[in-house]
Amino acid sequence: MKKLCFNTGWNCNGAPVTLPHDAMIHETRRADNPSGSAQAYFPGGKYVYEKTFLKPAAEHVTFQFEGVYRNAKVVINGKDAGGTEYGYLPFFVCADDLLVDGENTIRVECDNVNQPDSRWYTGAGIYRPVWMWTGPKSGIEPEQVRVHTVSIEPATIHVHTGYENAKIEILDGEIVIATGNGCEADIAIPNAKLWSEDAPNLYTCKVTVEGDEAVTTFGIRTITWDNKGFYINGKRTLLRGGCVHHDNGIVGAATYDEAEWRRVRILKDAGFNAIRSAHNPTSRAMLEACDYYGVYMMDESWDMWFHHKSKFDYATHWRKNYLSDLAAMVNRDYNHPSVVMYSIGNEVSEPAKDEGVEKTKEMVAFLKQADGTRPVTGGFNLMIIANAKKGKGVYNEEGGRDDSADKKMQGMNSTMFNMITNLVGTGMNKSANGKAADEATAPCLDALDMAGYNYASGRYPMEGKCHPDRLIYGSETFPQDIAKNWAMVKQYPYLIGDFMWTAWDYIGEVGLGAWAYTKDGTGFNKPYPWLLADTGAFDIIGTPNGEMFLAQAAWGLLDKPAIGVQPVNHPSMNPAKMAWRGTNAMASWAWNGCDGNKAIVEVFTDAAVIELLINGKSLGKKKVKECKATFKTKYQSGKIEAVAFDVTGREVSRSSLESATGKTQICAVSEVENAKNGEVVYVNVAIVGENGVVESNADRRLTVKVEGGELLAVGSANPRTEERFDEGVYTTYYGTALAAIRVKENTTVTVTDGKETVQTVIAVEM
Repeated sequence: MKKLCFNTGWNCNGAPVTLPHDAMIHETRRADNPSGSAQAYFPGGKYVYEKTFLKPAAEHVTFQFEGVYRNAKVVINGKDAGGTEYGYLPFFVCADDLLVDGENTIRVECDNVNQPDSRWYTGAGIYRPVWMWTGPKSGIEPEQVRVHTVSIEPATIHVHTGYENAKIEILDGEIVIATGNGCEADIAIPNAKLWSEDAPNLYTCKVTVEGDEAVTTFGIRTITWDNKGFYINGKRTLLRGGCVHHDNGIVGAATYDEAEWRRVRILKDAGFNAIRSAHNPTSRAMLEACDYYGVYMMDESWDMWFHHKSKFDYATHWRKNYLSDLAAMVNRDYNHPSVVMYSIGNEVSEPAKDEGVEKTKEMVAFLKQADGTRPVTGGFNLMIIANAKKGKGVYNEEGGRDDSADKKMQGMNSTMFNMITNLVGTGMNKSANGKAADEATAPCLDALDMAGYNYASGRYPMEGKCHPDRLIYGSETFPQDIAKNWAMVKQYPYLIGDFMWTAWDYIGEVGLGAWAYTKDGTGFNKPYPWLLADTGAFDIIGTPNGEMFLAQAAWGLLDKPAIGVQPVNHPSMNPAKMAWRGTNAMASWAWNGCDGNKAIVEVFTDAAVIELLINGKSLGKKKVKECKATFKTKYQSGKIEAVAFDVTGREVSRSSLESATGKTQICAVSEVENAKNGEVVYVNVAIVGENGVVESNADRRLTVKVEGGELLAVGSANPRTEERFDEGVYTTYYGTALAAIRVKENTTVTVTDGKETVQTVIAVEM
């Protein structure tokens, strides 16, 4: 069948929009919105999308919705056509019997008005792309062709087409390198180039049936595992992972391909080789980016099963849909080589009881039958299950919308559990070390191919003896523990990796990782106007921080020390610290007007000793502990330099940071010089000195305007603000901001603070 873009010409509640479209990001945040801190005080709403289109000249028409949040109902020409209740999975609507000659109308209704319905910012509306598939009645349906690797020595793939008269061509670029026929075909691939993180080689499979075509990309790679490791193409692989929520920062939940590709590229360049999609199936665009760049994906199904974590979350519909949800995830993921495991959930308490254990076994069996090529896992908090086993459940077991259920959730819910976790801090890692937790969780964990441990690194050393056949990894960990955790990953064969919380900051769960300098930043459940979680190795605009540098040092990826400086423009304040951040240091020695203020400098390295110099004067040497050396000093503008030494005292490398000099000015730089019509382009905006160094203590409120394109959003990484991403006006944060633009023709981006104006031009290929 032919795949046609169906993203233009829509209206949402009467206003013209282009998909993907996050309706929630355009709503007005208020302190009294019931979504609360989880959804960053955004209101929910009901959204109706409509589009008028001409009936295509085809026998068979199917609409593919990649994601609609939530409770989607599709109506074509006034007749119900289908929909879905889950907001994170693709679904299809066949329109064959609903279309009329000439003009047709499609309407999509979605509803997330009841809040809170999630523990983080979800967005709302048709936030992922829509496609129209056309072809003959007997055409090849989307996702019907499946390709998997049978062996790599020799390289053989298996192709399922569903048609006995199918012709199969395997292409390397534009060249046909192998062919096959039939419903099921094993095809040898000569001189095959395997897919892995180091060499993400992709091929194309083209299937032709009576003139109809289906095309899919795939990679040739095997996945195997045992109690001594996890193997890609027979090579033991350690997962340098990070958890990632689905929103795209300043554009909200809108899933632009360019946004997803940008994030994956930045993460891969920084050293991550794995992503955990937290806590829902990821987007098609992110899978394609992971395929291209060579990033392993753990695709996760849900954050809840049938126990509610939020009053109006998906738990109400879970029992009815869980198997069809898993099937939809597998159908979408099957041909993506980046998907190396399926996760059946995150931090659920249901396995404490018999039904939960039975559901675990049922889902594992279902997934193995649907796709026997990948392992099944999950991210489990062992303490949550152990407490539920004792009758001290974190989550409401009945759920629903009545007052009695709501009162039960007030006793102990996920927010309160996170508050306790924050107070306990990294001590949480030892909470599941006891026999009771082990016995409570074993029935569930032993049903999996590999077990993900959330905040239970204390069990890592003992599992080789307690569970010699179990393969484990840190599915969710404190980022400040990466040095200790990674040392254990390298030590214990059965421990295959670590996924820190998080790799990238996100909207909602406000202040989860904040080191706050404001009076309202002391508690876990932070009030309006807090907006972001303020956690992650990268902030929401893609700037790395000390968490990233620490991980790079622990992974052995730094060729010279990385210098991080905690903000020095709060001289009389100690920040209120949250457990999900180990440092708020950033790569900046540019703090205008802060000379004499106390400064905490952190140097990240896998060397043995660090010497720190400021303007050529040594502050002495310090031994490196867990990949970090910390120096306390006073800020002096100029140059700071870190010198790394090995255990023999030999200098091995050095690095430096400099202050911004001269008059500060606005700088706006597009991440690409040339773009295609309709492409989304990011423009980095900064306040810099005459030497090009970003100044961290001279923020300005900027206005961004676009000619020849559309300004989608502008914003910064400020976790606490009343500014809106969709107004075109935003204040830089520690000197930086970001704009997202959809180009339509040669596009001029103008940035001004009212006194100074700069422009950047993006050339567009028409």
